[in-house]
Amino acid sequence: QVQVVESGGGLVQAGGSLTLSCAASGRTFSINNMGWFRQAPGKEREFVAAITRSGSTYYADSVKGRFTISRDNALNTVFLHMNSLKPEDTAVYYCAARLNGYDINWARYDYWGQGTQVTVSS
Repeated sequence: QVQVVESGGGLVQAGGSLTLSCAASGRTFSINNMGWFRQAPGKEREFVAAITRSGSTYYADSVKGRFTISRDNALNTVFLHMNSLKPEDTAVYYCAARLNGYDINWARYDYWGQGTQVTVSS
């Protein structure tokens, strides 16, 4: 089993920055990919960014150039650095762990955190 806990959400003005953290515990050696997803009210959950055990990173087009995903060497903590935030970035952000490799489909992730709210005011 793997446990995933997000932190770092909050309220920020448009143009501002925020960093989310995701701490994984348990059988972390079995994780090969960590991803961030978000879900705004009335919308589908969408892929934001992912990082593999080897360090490869992937981003949704909507956040490319503004968000950066990083991790510590043990892959136990993953960060999402968000810059130049826009009101449309407002959503609940979820961290998820996948036992297999990179995937943008949220349904293929195995373990999920409880989510953290990010609100960007205009």
